[in-house]
Amino acid sequence: MKRLTKHQMRIFAVGQLGWSTLSGIISAWFVTFYLPTQVDIENGAVQYIVPGLVIGGFLTVLGLITALSRVFDAITDPWIASLSDRSKNKRGRRIPFMQYAAVPLSLVTVLLFCAPVNMISSWNIVWISVFIVLFYLFMTMYCTPYNALITEFGKTQDDRMYISTAISLTFFAGTLLAYTPFVFAGMLRGSVGFAWSYRICFIVLAVISCICMLIPTFFLKEKDFVDTKPSNVNMLKSLAATFKNKDFRVFVGSDIMYWVGLTLFQTGLPFFVKVSMKLDESFTMYFLGGMTVLSACFYPFVSKLVKKFGKKKLVITGFIGLALAYVIAGLIGIIGTTVIPGAIYGVVICVIAAFPMALLGIIPQSIVADVAEADGINTGENAHVR
Repeated sequence: MKRLTKHQMRIFAVGQLGWSTLSGIISAWFVTFYLPTQVDIENGAVQYIVPGLVIGGFLTVLGLITALSRVFDAITDPWIASLSDRSKNKRGRRIPFMQYAAVPLSLVTVLLFCAPVNMISSWNIVWISVFIVLFYLFMTMYCTPYNALITEFGKTQDDRMYISTAISLTFFAGTLLAYTPFVFAGMLRGSVGFAWSYRICFIVLAVISCICMLIPTFFLKEKDFVDTKPSNVNMLKSLAATFKNKDFRVFVGSDIMYWVGLTLFQTGLPFFVKVSMKLDESFTMYFLGGMTVLSACFYPFVSKLVKKFGKKKLVITGFIGLALAYVIAGLIGIIGTTVIPGAIYGVVICVIAAFPMALLGIIPQSIVADVAEADGINTGENAHVR
């Protein structure tokens, strides 16, 4: 089998630019759009669902919808993985799934923000529930096979590190794109109103994302680089075999905690900026952009640090650094902005988080590829998605 050239690895990474933009839209805007602040309401935002802790006194309607959708996501992950592993498509086991998922994923992302009733209504709850479930279904259809290809395309340690670096850069670039409505929606608001100022931005981003997700499916021929022989192992046996691997269990546990923290931070960032820091919402993109650029400056050094210190120590360092940034974000509400201006908090958080984000953006993907390769050697299963 051929090895991907670095140019082809970069083409592959463009797919992550697409799906990370759509994922970033959900992380940054789902709560912000449907639970507007009082300032947003004064500027024309509409409340589509009942706000506040109305379910058992400790859960919001949006919180329940999100929780149930993530449970659905957890169930469909191994199902899609198994379908991909056992696929007999002549173009490969992964690329066809990605190609079929790109357009509906982009469309569903936009429709999620187009609630049908322009006031609080049960129909809006139904609409949001249906489309958030569809979002995670199509996201899984794209990302699960895509992540499998990271291992299958990365035939050497250097290849895996290069791919991990490339997709980490495109992930941060996609997340940054998802925050651009904080700047551009304000320019449109006077002409099209509050909701459509954001929807137009989402439509543009969805089109860009769709093109990016389709690029690797058209320009990379999976069978040239990967053994596409279907697996005969069913879903339950595959899951059981996967979780017998101690290294994989440890990795999954730490990775879940990382993504929970990252998602909470991304979701809460607009509120930190507008409510805690008392700044204009456009600062959300400026802070994230600054952190992304600074983080990218550390990327060339990560591979060298891995060779010197090893992946485990650097991942732990990344967790500690990111935890420190989160603590500072939490202290804003306690200390306030009277003594320390909100912009200073933002700059400090960005500077502290930049290096950990570089470490955690690159190394974990390389680790899981290493684990998958070792498991494939031990079990005879050729790096299947599990």
